[in-house]
Order: sequence, then C-alpha cells, then structure tokens
Amino acid sequence: MDYMDKYNFWLTSPQFDEETRKELEAIKGNDLEIKDRFYKDLEFGTGGLRGIIGAGTNRMNKYTVGKATQGLSNYILKNNPEGKAMGVALAYDSRNMSSEFAEMSALVLNANGIKAYIFDELRPTPELSFAVRHLGCTAGIVVTASHNPPEYNGYKVYWADGAQVVAPKDEGIIGEVNSITDFSAIKMMDKAEAVKNGLFNVVGKEIDDAFVENIKKQAVRPEEVIKAKDMKIVYTPLHGAGNKNVRRVLAEVGFENVYVVPEQEKPDGTFPTVGYPNPEDPKAFTLAIKLAQEKQADIIIGTDPDSDRIGVVVKDNNGNYDILTGNMTGALLTEYVLGGRKEKGTLPENAAMVKTIVTTEMVRAIAENYGVKLFDVLTGFKFIGEKIKQFEEDHSYLYVFGFEESYGCLSGTYARDKDAVGASMLVCEMAAYYKNKGMTLYDGLMELYNKYGFYKEGVKSVTLKGVDGAEQIQKIMEYLRNNVPSDFAGNKVIWAKDYKTGVFKNLLTGETEASTLPKSNVLYYNLDDRAWLCVRPSGTEPKIKFYMGVKADSLEKAVEKTDALVASVDELLKKIL
Repeated sequence: MDYMDKYNFWLTSPQFDEETRKELEAIKGNDLEIKDRFYKDLEFGTGGLRGIIGAGTNRMNKYTVGKATQGLSNYILKNNPEGKAMGVALAYDSRNMSSEFAEMSALVLNANGIKAYIFDELRPTPELSFAVRHLGCTAGIVVTASHNPPEYNGYKVYWADGAQVVAPKDEGIIGEVNSITDFSAIKMMDKAEAVKNGLFNVVGKEIDDAFVENIKKQAVRPEEVIKAKDMKIVYTPLHGAGNKNVRRVLAEVGFENVYVVPEQEKPDGTFPTVGYPNPEDPKAFTLAIKLAQEKQADIIIGTDPDSDRIGVVVKDNNGNYDILTGNMTGALLTEYVLGGRKEKGTLPENAAMVKTIVTTEMVRAIAENYGVKLFDVLTGFKFIGEKIKQFEEDHSYLYVFGFEESYGCLSGTYARDKDAVGASMLVCEMAAYYKNKGMTLYDGLMELYNKYGFYKEGVKSVTLKGVDGAEQIQKIMEYLRNNVPSDFAGNKVIWAKDYKTGVFKNLLTGETEASTLPKSNVLYYNLDDRAWLCVRPSGTEPKIKFYMGVKADSLEKAVEKTDALVASVDELLKKIL
C-alpha cells in the first residue's frame, strides 16, 4: 500500500478507534501531512521507537506502541520462555502520553502471560536500568523521548543485564516487531484481571531506596561535602523526572543549600518554559542562571526529561556563569574520579573507562596519566553498557567510569545506562572539592587544560525533516562515501574510516584495516595536526551530525581550529546540497 492507501485504511478499518479516525479526518486534503504520517512505518530501531505523537504508521500512538510490545513479547516467549515469570520492568517520564503508553505496554505483556513491574509514577531512565537487574527481570521498557522537542515520545527496550538491547537481540526483536502486519494481532488484557492474576505489579519506594544507596556508594571524596556546607547549588529538572531523586541524593550526602528553579520544578510534557528541553541547549538554563545570580550560587545543574543527561553551569572568576559542554563536564569528572580513587587507593589495577568515538580525546591523556585502560565504542551509551557486561563476563577489566559527549556519564556499574542522578551528586561533590581548595569548577577546567593540553570539540547539527530530509541525509552520506575528502579546513585526511563497510583506509600509504566495532552508518576521519571529524545521522532526531575535535597550544588557537572545521563543513554541505 502507498501512503494514501494506508491513510484510507486507518480511516475506515474497525481496528482503529473513533478518536484516531477523528484526528485523521481533520487532515483530509492535506497531502503533505498525510504523506508524512503514512509514507513509512515508525521504525523500531536498535534503540526502540522515537517519533511525533499522533495517528498514523509513522507516529507514536497506542497502535505502534502496542505493535512494539507485542513484538517484544513474541521474542521473549520464543527465545527466553522463562522470562514470562521473570517479568519486564516498565518506567516512564513526564512526556505527554508516557504513562498511558507504559500502562498499555504492561497490559500487552500481561495478555501474553508475562509479568510486568510498573513504577507508580514517573522515574528517571537510569532507575529503570537499575530496576531490571534489581528485580531480576528478563527485560525492561522505558517510555521517553529523552531530550527531544515536546511533540515527541519514545520507547526504549532493555535486556536482563540492564543495558539497552544490542546485537543480536536487537535484530531479533526488530524482526518480531516488523513481522506484525495486522494490528489486530496485538493482545491486550483487562487491568483488573491482570492485577488479580498477579501479572500487573506496581513498584516504587523499595527500588528508589536501593537506587539512591547505590549512587551514594559512588562518592569519591564524601568528606569534601561536609567541609563545604555553605556551597549553593541551583538545580532545574526541566519539567522532567529527575526532581525527587536528584534532590534526595544531594540532601542525603549533605548538601543543605539546593535551590530548585520553581518554574521548571513540576513535571509537564509541554515543557512550557523551554522550546527544547535539553541541557545541551544554553537557552534551557536561562531561568536557572537568573536564580543563581539572585542566590549567588556556586554551580548550576540541570537534567533532561528522563534524567539521564546532565548539564552544568559554573561561575568563572568574573562572576559570570559559563555553560560547560558535555565533553568539559566528562573530562572534569574523569580527572576527579580517577585522581580521587588513585589518591584513596581504590583505583583497581585493571581499571577501565569507556568513551564513544565522538567524545573528547582529552580523556585518553587523562586515562594514560592514571594507568587506566581506555576503550572506544560507537555512539550510544548501550555500547558502554555492553562493554561493562563484557568485563564482568571475561574478568579482563573493572569498569570505573565512562561517558559520551552528549552529556551522559556513569560511575560504577549499579546501572547500565547514563545516569544524571548519580552525575548530579558527583558534579556537586567535585565542585565542593574545588571550593575547599579556593577554586571554582571553572578554575578546575583551566587546570585541566594546562595539565593535558587545550582540547576543543564542536558539533554541527543539520536538521532535515520529513521525507525530503531523510533523502538529503542519505545523499550526504552517499556523497562522502563515494568522494572521500582529502582535507577539512586544510587539515589532511590521514585515515578515512567507514564503520558501515568496516573498512579503514590510510590515504597517505594506501594501507587498510578492518573495524573491530559493529557496523554502523558512521564516517570518521583522522586528520593531521591532532584533529578529527566524524559524520553520522542521528538515531533519535531528523538530523545529520558532524562532530569534530582539535588539540592546540592555547585555548584561543583551539577555538580558531574548531571554527575553521565548522566552516569547512558548511562549504561541503553547500557543495552536496
């Protein structure tokens, strides 16, 4: 069926309810809107679903969510039948329809004879990751679109190890979801019956308590908090799920002056005070900076809607509040965690940390300084989680810390996904440590540059929406594959690495190497003069991203080099598009 046939089917089939039909009746005659809703099925990718809420095959709604859950149920029953009794844990954030999609997913699982453990109210994504292992479940589901705009929602699947599913399980689940071509194949159980039969179980406080206790065990220098009782913290949950847990853990480790941005405290899926509820966006901190100025706060922290990403704002020596990038925060935490554990004698001899390939190279120098093995993985925290599992199974290394440039990190192994609750505690403890030394976190960052070199990273994101946008993104990737650039901003390409074909080629010598990482639609270029550039389509938004990094002898030169790389990308895009 083409998109119009699918539209008419949804309009007339008794499989779809009256509310859905009314929504679709309202767009009659709007060919562009109809096409965007029906030109494809919302893809159940390696991380699950992510899309705009609404009626249609290319939208997040109870039918597409039900199909995903039925596919997951089928996979569990075929490949892990004991998983029926082990059950599936479910959590959700503050987004519109999150609680409804989560409850419906639980009842689909129940109709397939699979136990469900659903939280009594919204919770951070990392707590779901923790809960899967804590409860001994076979899988987990969290309903969230993370940091996407308000019109989005999403659905992520975790496996028994607490990490998002990776190959080959992800491919198996995708196959089961895609094999469902008739929405009438989705099973659903009455909630009262499911509760009566012990299939629908509500969880909450006991998991909260265990989660927070595990986070507190990650403290590096807890005594520094007691010595910095006058430290002032401003926190914004950005209308999301982090508010209760972040405030609780900060209070329990000893912070007494935590001020929450009142306009952004309560959960709200419309995110009325921010157009883009993402700590990567400087505008998200406008209200927090205003409150920090009033309170003369030492530090500002913010968490995204599902509280797996953290943004940090620090006061510099002029009293201004400067927003740190995810790379800056991650590098500071790497130095703090590794250095603190070395000082305390708690850094294992076989310690390892993990970063994604688009994350700052500064941490390579930090890891080497402390004798810690550094591993690179593809973009996506699930690959860091996969590495933790590998270390536990082969006893080769002990994971200590890992992060990705997109504002996510994890210290310890209590969860298998990035955790902004735990990061909030560590960032504030780190700020207390520097304060007790008469320094700000900004001073700490400058100290890092002077110690390891002036590293600078940049990201050029290009949003290309809809059918035409998807085609343009594909066009850019195909062009770069077929026309390998010789340089970017005068920096020669030394290695051109194609993670989709798995072939790495040295353009200077002609030698080739095979990738050791899973295949992915990613292009990476090692440049001369200690620079690099990476291109990949976003897995969660209609964007293509160009990541880049440099090292220079001063911060000013590093900024110049990064700006030049961004300009070269702009010129390249003009040529392609």
